[in-house]
Amino acid sequence: MSSLVDNLRSEFQAALTAATSVSAVKAVRDQFLSRKQGRVTALLKAVGAAPPDERKVLGAQANTLKQEIEAALDAREAALAATEAPSGALDLTLPGRVPVLGRRHPLTQVRERIEDIFLGMGYQVIDGPELEDDWHNFEALNMPQEHPARDMQDTLYLASPVRSEGPRVQGSEGPGVRRPDSPGRPATLLRTHTSGMQIRYMETHQPPVRIIAPGRVYRRDNFDATHTPMFTQVEGLVVDEGISLGDLKGTLNAFAERFFGRPLRTRFRPSFFPYTEPSAELDVECQGCGGKGCALCKQTGWIEVLGCGMVHPAVFEAVGYDADRYTGFAFGVGIERLALRLYGVEDIRMFYENDLRFLTQVAL
Repeated sequence: MSSLVDNLRSEFQAALTAATSVSAVKAVRDQFLSRKQGRVTALLKAVGAAPPDERKVLGAQANTLKQEIEAALDAREAALAATEAPSGALDLTLPGRVPVLGRRHPLTQVRERIEDIFLGMGYQVIDGPELEDDWHNFEALNMPQEHPARDMQDTLYLASPVRSEGPRVQGSEGPGVRRPDSPGRPATLLRTHTSGMQIRYMETHQPPVRIIAPGRVYRRDNFDATHTPMFTQVEGLVVDEGISLGDLKGTLNAFAERFFGRPLRTRFRPSFFPYTEPSAELDVECQGCGGKGCALCKQTGWIEVLGCGMVHPAVFEAVGYDADRYTGFAFGVGIERLALRLYGVEDIRMFYENDLRFLTQVAL
């Protein structure tokens, strides 16, 4: 029986040495001192079955062992509790968590990229109202009343607080919605381009002029892979003595190379805009095939980028500039269109659906 006490003491010492946490010490306590299945508890019960002449000695040895175990467990548990971090505490040995960082929208980054390029060329960046009047949006830009851009299918006219005496437009909402050629108050609309800012700037500034005007514009377009009723545009204007078509071509060629980050071929195709004469479209070689022809460029090898031209003399007359003295050029580009080309995206709706999986992939 005495050897049993010694063996139990040795087993306890080994178990206590292996216990390196408070919870492990509690498991050792249960193993040796629990009331139902503890090893020491079973030993004390066995003392009663020992011969009477040995019972007193064995009982004393078992009680001594129990006291030793209790003292050792208490000391071990207190020592570990003093050094062990409390539950829920920060473990400084663990690697830190990387926070999810926000970022600017891809269209915002493209706009800032365009602005940076033109700021480096000495341009000013201007802003203006999205709610525009007919004069600045159409009339001063040499758009006659019958021009298709003034049709209600393209332009979003707003209800006037005063009911018009002129003809109403079928399908319009609210009182006082008129065609721009109706009598009464001038039509109010959501701007269809930021070209109106060119007029506003020239009305209050004399040449030389070198500006770009980025901003949201609105048109009656279906929301599909290539169109959206609200998009972002950048208009540019340069006015001074002796400005030529060569200045326009050199400026836009330099812009295209800086924007796409590499030398690339460009071409200017004749076009028509009522506020420029002559007018042109700027194409750049397809980034997908290098000009060889693919599905992205519809096998032409070219991608249309922007419209441009020399400012029409009628626009200068509208703002009081001397058309015999000054010349200038203007251009306009959709930021979404450039973003599609830059990122190789085929559906414009992806920029507006707020899918973080997409937005984080196309960040600059």
